[in-house]
Amino acid sequence: MAPEKPGVALRDARSCDLERLLALEAMFPGDRLSARQFRRHLSSPTARLRVAEFDGALAGYALLFVRRGSAVARLYSIAVDPAQRGAGLGALLLADVEQLARNAGRGILRLEVRADNVAAIALYRRAGYREQGRIPGYYEDGCDALRFDKALDESRP
Repeated sequence: MAPEKPGVALRDARSCDLERLLALEAMFPGDRLSARQFRRHLSSPTARLRVAEFDGALAGYALLFVRRGSAVARLYSIAVDPAQRGAGLGALLLADVEQLARNAGRGILRLEVRADNVAAIALYRRAGYREQGRIPGYYEDGCDALRFDKALDESRP
């Protein structure tokens, strides 16, 4: 079970959230998800799009992929409204998708993060993720990505 935070509700995204998701995406430079991508993920059986609402406002989201026949789930995207940073919403969303991946029978959660995103890298390391490599030029602007993963089964190293 993901931790709770007063005033924050975590839930599956709905099509009525699309405009708020796009507004949140617009707060970040480059590599944004489009309306078409969000619509596809909302209806995909292998994607889980979760939102965090804080006092009724959409404050963040996380997009998890759980492919059939794979032991690995992938955190594709996580975003928190800059006005809400430091309030623990990123950690809450991360714990939520970890639990979703466990519930789906996945033993590993993998992600890529911009090599210059110091705050996100610190979040993943605090949550027990291990750096597995660097992917040169991964992002649209040429920034490298760092690949991280975490064993979700506590008995695994």
